Amino acid sequence: MSLDAQLRARAARVIPGGMWGHLNAARLPEGYPQFFARGEGGHVWDVDGNRYVDLMCSWGPIVLGHHDPVVEAHARRQAELGDCLNGPGPVLVELAERLVERIPAADWAMFMKNGTDATTACVTIARAATGRGTILVAKGSYHGAAPWCTPVPVGTRPEDRANQRRFDYNDVASLEAAADAAGGDLAGIIVTGFRHDNVVDQELPSLAFAQAARRICDAKGAALIVDDVRAGFRLHPGGSWEGLGVRPDLSAWSKAIANGHALAAITGRDSLREAAASVFVTGSFWCSAVSMAAAVATLAELERRDVVGHLERLGTLLREGLAERARGFNVGLRQSGPVSMPLFLFEGDEEFRLGRAFCAAALKAGAYLHPRHNMFLCAAHTEADIALVLDAAEAGFRAIA
Repeated sequence: MSLDAQLRARAARVIPGGMWGHLNAARLPEGYPQFFARGEGGHVWDVDGNRYVDLMCSWGPIVLGHHDPVVEAHARRQAELGDCLNGPGPVLVELAERLVERIPAADWAMFMKNGTDATTACVTIARAATGRGTILVAKGSYHGAAPWCTPVPVGTRPEDRANQRRFDYNDVASLEAAADAAGGDLAGIIVTGFRHDNVVDQELPSLAFAQAARRICDAKGAALIVDDVRAGFRLHPGGSWEGLGVRPDLSAWSKAIANGHALAAITGRDSLREAAASVFVTGSFWCSAVSMAAAVATLAELERRDVVGHLERLGTLLREGLAERARGFNVGLRQSGPVSMPLFLFEGDEEFRLGRAFCAAALKAGAYLHPRHNMFLCAAHTEADIALVLDAAEAGFRAIA
């Protein structure tokens, strides 16, 4: 029996379901490991010693590469001084200053641990600032796992989602209708940096849609919230909507902010500073200094290495290579969204049987992919890694052709 299988058997006795949430490998094709031994650069090793080019990057947090030496050196130095203390270390101020310098829409910053913490705090601040209740949320968008936003509402109540109205992402008329229905109770609009709903084609935001969201919030005195938890720092150094020229009032960040160290942040405009100071949001580990030191180093390295440009180049190589090989096998492959956060689905594959077979074959050839979720490139990936992924993809196409 493999070590992974032994660990799964042990976990099943002491952990409900053996594993919870999106990291549960039971939802992946047969052969995918549940437990990993280590990561280095753009690769991971499972507990049985198998090595993979990692195109999930821990579901997004790894942006520079696993175990990045610069980031880890900063984290170690802070760990020697202390991590969880009676209050924050000086690094909290340094990190807030770095974010305000880097993000054009940021006049201040606050820190927490998870993306759900950040999106929830943004909604809370928007309501505190406006004295209103209604938040507009795009249908199918993922903003975390709290009762107000979880995509799996088992154990929640309808009232957990009270004061929400839905609209279709990138549909200006739908957004306007939802805002009209909210009337004078509109506190804010929360929208992801791009449409990355699970199991559907991704969409970059249209300029008209982004401008409409900004216009509605300005007209109604509401807060525009961009949830950049997943996409932040991968599409634009200053925020995913910066390239559109549309700046939010509040932004939620996590995943790539500290290259794998647990951290999230919100940034906001001066007009919301007083509301942000008035709400009570906190956590025992929210000021842990080690992850903040890692974030300071990560932000500096993102800029020094032009990571956004590197991811764009490698992502284009991957997308073009996959398209060419799919044509060669006469396979209907759909690729969508940013090339640095690739998603591919197969035509007519409503039950994801083709996707699962494709990924199972690619895994055996050394590429860790996902059959229905967007993936992530990191700065440590190389052209040689992309070539290996394309070779593994060829095995996948052959398996389903």
